[in-house]
Amino acid sequence: MIEKTGVLIVNLGTPKSPSEQDVKSYLKEFLMDKYVIDIPYINRLLLVKGVILNTRPKHSAKAYKKIWMSEGSPLMVHSMNLFEKLQFRINQPIALAMRYGEPSMKKGLEQLLKQNCTHIKVLPLYPQYAMSTVTTIIDKVKTELLKLNPVITYEAILPFYNHKGYLKLLAKKIRDKLNKSNADYIVFSYHGIPVRHLYKTTPTESHKSQNDTCCEAGSINSQKCYYHQCLETTKGVANYLNLSINDYEVSFQSRLGQSKWLEPSTANRLANLPKEGKKNILVVTPSFVSDCLETIEEIGIEGKSTFIKNGGETFFRVDCLNDDDEWVDVIVNLITEAKPIYIKRF
Repeated sequence: MIEKTGVLIVNLGTPKSPSEQDVKSYLKEFLMDKYVIDIPYINRLLLVKGVILNTRPKHSAKAYKKIWMSEGSPLMVHSMNLFEKLQFRINQPIALAMRYGEPSMKKGLEQLLKQNCTHIKVLPLYPQYAMSTVTTIIDKVKTELLKLNPVITYEAILPFYNHKGYLKLLAKKIRDKLNKSNADYIVFSYHGIPVRHLYKTTPTESHKSQNDTCCEAGSINSQKCYYHQCLETTKGVANYLNLSINDYEVSFQSRLGQSKWLEPSTANRLANLPKEGKKNILVVTPSFVSDCLETIEEIGIEGKSTFIKNGGETFFRVDCLNDDDEWVDVIVNLITEAKPIYIKRF
């Protein structure tokens, strides 16, 4: 039988609406994922249902209402626009799915199977590898395919943190923003993860700390080290922009819980930068390819407020790649030329 490959594009997900109930349903699915809160099931259940879901939905719903577009959630709108453009560029079946919420992974896979696909190429829309992003997507694809059709094979495309097209486009967007502003310092703010995730995802047990030399490029650990890949993305963009080490820094946002997370904290840095004489800054969020709550509200609204209140003068945020035509070009290249990170045959 001739193999027919379908492409599944996967983003994080979003609540159906900014209502407290819809936000609560979304957070429940998201936070009960064992790859997001990686503690024993009963402990996770007690934490999520007994604590987090009693307080966080109300706060998050207010935040979502600040950014909600007439067409829906920004992440969903940008993802759908991107998907529609890709449909005209990819000469094979393609579907869009969300890891949490709708359209579900099951529905996305069903769309491809209805078109007689025998092999699925999965593209997680995350530049850097993490167990709470790429691992959970691969696991969910496996789980759903076992139910739908266990003879279907699949592969996941390598994280594109050092892909030249991605780096050049990110650098271009930053350069365009710099040319239109008076910013003289750049903050590369990445989504944070618990430090323990670093050594849970890397193949060897030697990787148990966060430091600049934790992984060498090309090493076994570097293939799945989120921290290393964030640094490599930053270095790649800085090279294209001819930045010196004094022109920028790396920080991590979106913390949850009391465990040790990657440092430094973006919120803390935004509060302290004005005191260090950096009062005109530009913030870019390279771990996100679609603007969402974490980029628009957490950085663009709350982060800006923190910076200004602490003596900052001007604050600029770089939009994510969203459905930029050049971003579509990069994705087409990833789908057609990138090597897979994982192949499974049942």
